[in-house]
Amino acid sequence: MAALDPKYRRLRQELIGGVVALGIVFLIGTLWYRFVEQWTWLDAAYMTMSTLATVGFGEINPLGERGRLFTMVLIVMGLITIGYIVNRFTEALIQGYFQAGIRRRQEKRLIETLVEHYIVCGFGRTGRQVALEFQAEGIPFVLVDSDPEQIEKAKELGYRVILGDATLDESLLAAKIDTAACIVAALTSDAENLYTVLSAKTLNPRIRAIARASTEEAVQKLQRAGADAVVSPYITGGRRLAAAALRPQVMDFVDGILTGTNSAFYMEEFLIDPKTCPCVGQTLSEARLRSQSGALVLAVRRADGTLIGGPTGDTVLMAGDLLICMGTAEQLRQLTQILLPIRSSSPLRLPKKQ
Repeated sequence: MAALDPKYRRLRQELIGGVVALGIVFLIGTLWYRFVEQWTWLDAAYMTMSTLATVGFGEINPLGERGRLFTMVLIVMGLITIGYIVNRFTEALIQGYFQAGIRRRQEKRLIETLVEHYIVCGFGRTGRQVALEFQAEGIPFVLVDSDPEQIEKAKELGYRVILGDATLDESLLAAKIDTAACIVAALTSDAENLYTVLSAKTLNPRIRAIARASTEEAVQKLQRAGADAVVSPYITGGRRLAAAALRPQVMDFVDGILTGTNSAFYMEEFLIDPKTCPCVGQTLSEARLRSQSGALVLAVRRADGTLIGGPTGDTVLMAGDLLICMGTAEQLRQLTQILLPIRSSSPLRLPKKQ
């Protein structure tokens, strides 16, 4: 399970401590009346209960001076303990501890129902941008971070969050890694990202793992660990800076179709399923994808990894091909209907019609 907020953890511990202290006071009183005053167990427990409750029922059996002094001490101890519990309980109500507990249970149940969702590990500068893009495209995702302050910031943005260490199996299991489609390791440390990828691949070998790396050596290690894609902000950032300097208009266009905010065009990928797709064996001209939808097939990646950029009408669609398509939101919706037997390799998340 995900860890509790430190404030709520402290309140819970104090409430539990108060209840335990009250139980100890009750036990001390019962033992005194049973063995010192030689009362029965029932009389001893009843006397202790009425004394701590200060209901004023009087003595069950006559007490001497020693017994009355002990009873006075027992009353004071009971008042202090019960007062402490009431104080902690009131603070818990004021600070919303019980309401927070209800919200946590609701969030946990919601997370448990997720299927084919994404997991973002780390809410630093990189993870924050990833979460922003996922939210813009309507991708269901869960954010995992060990910093309570970052978790609070993510909650304010309306994200589903888990407070925990993403390198631990416990946290990944709480994020439903077994039913997730993809995990993004965007932690600040390369070692933490490496552990996260290893744990994720162990718990769910089919999951797609994307990792952040700071150095070229880390890129190689993460790839060997099973990461499907590794991104270095420094390497990628340098290349994009150079491209923006040399081809600014191209970069503006690419940024516009890759990001999910305020986009006129979008890119999507479709995996041709050989069991159900009727387009297998047809050329692009015969499939008439462009004429029926308006969407453009930018590239075709064969099952063996061969990339065909700018495919012509004579390009034959084969089983296992991945079509990389571009178009407006409406054009890609039309393409989705045409390629109904074609299974998308990732959830198609396009803006809803206004």
